[in-house]
Amino acid sequence: MDMQQAGQRAEEILDGTMEAIQPPVKWVRGVAMESACSTGLNEPTGTTTVMRGRNILTVVSAHRRGELLAMVQRYLESQGFGDFDIDHDEKMPELRATAADGLTVILGVGSIGNVNVDAGFGCVRDSEMTYPKGTPFRPGGPKKVERIPHEHSPYWSATGAPQ
Repeated sequence: MDMQQAGQRAEEILDGTMEAIQPPVKWVRGVAMESACSTGLNEPTGTTTVMRGRNILTVVSAHRRGELLAMVQRYLESQGFGDFDIDHDEKMPELRATAADGLTVILGVGSIGNVNVDAGFGCVRDSEMTYPKGTPFRPGGPKKVERIPHEHSPYWSATGAPQ
């Protein structure tokens, strides 16, 4: 797999993940990251790690975070992901899953309640790569990355215990 294919596969699974969250949340593209792989002696290998992401702008209350993780886990399972590692930390839960092709997805809740979903491959073949419109710091994308949730949802932002 090359960098372009890896980026496209990551974008597809991230789009599907966002569509699987119901009721829908508001989100924006996260920063696309690439990092050259090396032999450990700073010698290039002709491969690069490729990561893409989504920042959820809807406030997800602490009472709804477990439900969000479970919903994303069900979607990823339906897409063939396995090897789940779930941290049920009350304040900053995290889910990590890997597909047979090596794609890893991480959903994490930050210290201020910000929710990010990242997907990527480690060390794919170097190639040219394009980015979807709206990718931060890429042509046509924003110069600033939105990360702080500020949209309110009657469902996801509810502070009472889920029913």
